Amino acid sequence: MKYFKYLFLIFLFACKNEKPEVAQASAAKEAAPENEVRFTQTQLDNGQIVLGNPEMRAIKGALKVNGVIDVPPQNLVSVSFPLGGYLKSTDLLPGMPVKKGQVIATLEDPAYIQLQQDYLVSQAKEAALNIELSRQMELQAEKINAGKMVQQVQADLNVQRIMVKTLAEKLRLIGISPEKLTEDNLSRSVSIYSPISGFVSKVNVHIGKYLAPTDAMFELVNTTDIHAALTIFEKDLSNIHIGQSVKITVPNQPNKVYMAKIILIGRTLDEHRAAEIHCHFEQTSADFTPGMFLSAEIETHISQALSVPNEAIVRFENKFFVFTAKDAFTFEMQEVLLGVADATFSQITPAEEIDLTTKKIVVKNAYTILAKMKNTEEE
Repeated sequence: MKYFKYLFLIFLFACKNEKPEVAQASAAKEAAPENEVRFTQTQLDNGQIVLGNPEMRAIKGALKVNGVIDVPPQNLVSVSFPLGGYLKSTDLLPGMPVKKGQVIATLEDPAYIQLQQDYLVSQAKEAALNIELSRQMELQAEKINAGKMVQQVQADLNVQRIMVKTLAEKLRLIGISPEKLTEDNLSRSVSIYSPISGFVSKVNVHIGKYLAPTDAMFELVNTTDIHAALTIFEKDLSNIHIGQSVKITVPNQPNKVYMAKIILIGRTLDEHRAAEIHCHFEQTSADFTPGMFLSAEIETHISQALSVPNEAIVRFENKFFVFTAKDAFTFEMQEVLLGVADATFSQITPAEEIDLTTKKIVVKNAYTILAKMKNTEEE
């Protein structure tokens, strides 16, 4: 019994002589929740922990995004031929420049001859029916024939006029002028003309190949109105507006910066919760090719956003946090969402509905607190 009495006295004596800070830290370790950590005064001094308040301030930053070089739909043309035919000649190669109205290919097919023949025959029939109508009208005036004969010839003439006009439009469609067509200048070949000025991006044909009306022979691009199409995620759309400046770099010129301005903001989101915006270059390059990948920085400006120094933010498990002071020695970990940032401050939004404007937060050496918290959990 005396033995146990002596042990109890020794334990009491040891507790009385324990340093206050050690006892304080030990108690904090047992009581603190997972998102809290408690420091001693000595630890605070050694860690150089500094407290401050979030503040409302304007932040100018840069939003980094990716995109591609693009052209408007009217500047990207697939060249086909409405009647089809066999390719007789072309000298186009990918990358070659072309001018609007330039002959880029020649096709031939017996169907072209047949169409010209049908037009000339229909034209001759129209002329004959005009003469017949005049004759029948004279006979009617002399009461030699019935009025229905005039009506029948007039109906036939109207049908023939429609046929002539229809065939004339088909000729124009393949580049043959019906006004200049005679029996002496029938042609078995037709020329294909470039509809735009630009350059050749694709050649899908070779000499002698038969081309159906649905086949695209060439793809032509007009780069005079080339622009940048950038992908912006939903969370960043509120920071984007028409007229913002954009700095753009392309892979083959990583040290060259091209300036652009936002001219259009898409109003629909894709399956990745992102929208497309379009930017007009202030100066382009001959090396720009539609579909080329690019990187961009959009200059953003948030007026009077809740902001903290960058040193106040810690990253853990792909999330961002700040530490709020519950009292002089206890700190609570609060998740935040980051917005626009500059070299010294970052915009934050609490992940939960709490008011950070009334709280003191750690504005310097926040990672010291994170390290202490995680070491305490491991122990």
